[in-house]
Amino acid sequence: MNPYTSRYPGYDVLNKRDTPSWDAITRKVIAQRMATPSEPGFLDIVRWRALEALCACIVPQAADRPQAPLAGMVDMRLQKNAGDGFRYARLPPLREAWLTGLHALDEESKARHELPFASLERSAQNALLSQMQHGELTSAHWKGMDAQLFFTQRVLPDVCGAYYSHPYAWNEIGFGGPANPRGYVRMYYDRRDPWEAVEAKPGKERQAMEKNRRVR
Repeated sequence: MNPYTSRYPGYDVLNKRDTPSWDAITRKVIAQRMATPSEPGFLDIVRWRALEALCACIVPQAADRPQAPLAGMVDMRLQKNAGDGFRYARLPPLREAWLTGLHALDEESKARHELPFASLERSAQNALLSQMQHGELTSAHWKGMDAQLFFTQRVLPDVCGAYYSHPYAWNEIGFGGPANPRGYVRMYYDRRDPWEAVEAKPGKERQAMEKNRRVR
């Protein structure tokens, strides 16, 4: 991996684990997140494979960097049945929505390509998801669930939310994790606290890397 391809070269938010930036509760939550299983605990293997492929389309991750276990994080949420505290009236509850949606996506894929969703080329997968996004998937396999609403109110929030809750994504955007208990002090534009990541400027990537390796 070329470290200079990162906007925050050398930065690893996990270096904050035992510093005043994180408290015991934060450390516990992040440890659980880092230990997310890479196999299903709620979904069957067919839906799991569809979910893995779906996550890879929604949030493509570079092969030469550590990858957030998005399918595992969504599956863990389904295991816990952790909803949002609300839901759209035209969508079924969390588990039912995902079970129906993943099955319907596979069946739509088989109808068009004679292959399950996970077996398609990425371009065909993206084309099928585009049809879902635009409300063009209406087969009986959706069991009356609005495919477009499933995409916008379940797929995007759940997959993207999982990604940006993971430390690997925090490294990518220079985020330090929960601002508890240390918080932030220098709140003015273009100023940073010593415990925040340094964004690399063109031609100054090495300097940013050296500073980021010391960020705690």
